Amino acid sequence: MNILLIANPVSGGDARPRIAHAAAWLRARGATVEVCLTQQRGDARRLAEQAREGNVNRVVVAGGDGTLNEVANGLCGSDLPLAFLPLGTVNVFALETGIPLELEQACRLAVEGQPRRISLGRINGESFLLMASSGWDAESVARVRPAVKRRIGRLAYGVSAMETLLAKTPAPLQVTLADGSRHEGFGMVVSNARHYAGHYVVTPNASLDTAQLELCLFKRGGRLAMLGYALRLGLRLPLRPPAVAFFSIDAAEITGSGVPVQVDGDAWGTLPVTVVSQPNALSVVLP
Repeated sequence: MNILLIANPVSGGDARPRIAHAAAWLRARGATVEVCLTQQRGDARRLAEQAREGNVNRVVVAGGDGTLNEVANGLCGSDLPLAFLPLGTVNVFALETGIPLELEQACRLAVEGQPRRISLGRINGESFLLMASSGWDAESVARVRPAVKRRIGRLAYGVSAMETLLAKTPAPLQVTLADGSRHEGFGMVVSNARHYAGHYVVTPNASLDTAQLELCLFKRGGRLAMLGYALRLGLRLPLRPPAVAFFSIDAAEITGSGVPVQVDGDAWGTLPVTVVSQPNALSVVLP
């Protein structure tokens, strides 16, 4: 098996020793492995796009959800299978799918597992695996300081969330569905998966295997409302109407004045955006 190992050397801190161990493990099982380390944003996507034209049987991604997102964009629509070695801070995709967090177990799945097709979402022409969101959480992601994240890991997101909450109140946004109906709120998460930011669940009906995306619209604004949402998620309690509204969507337009957006855990930009579903868009090796 010819494997292209696309690896982020700073994922979860210093990932180089784990990347070297993974490459050695895969070679010991008879695979031919080419290791390509990313240096900047966009490298993983470019390498995945090039792999579509080469003599590669499987692309293995060693990194976090952001690196995986780039590779998914590079392979979207192709038959070249993707496998994942979760080395990131949160690893939501691994939690969603049951991919082992232990490195050698993940390597074994990468070479012995069978690929199947999953659906993706698409936001303004770019694919996402897990979710896109806009509002308080996206602002928090944009405020995360890399140095703090390296020191305290996922706790950096909590620190940033509190800073964001103290700095400003959530701005309003509008969601327009394919049927023309218009809905207003103070944040939204559109998901291709149940898990959000770890073991938390915002959209319980979302699935990588279904053709539609699930959209959760936060109907209440203000700091106390945001604290209430965060508390329910932290206690693993479901979000319920009328505090939120849920929609199963094929497409939606989200608008708002300068409201930030995050995609698969990375800061992305600001509204407006158009989100659509992409059924059976990617071949992934899963348990």
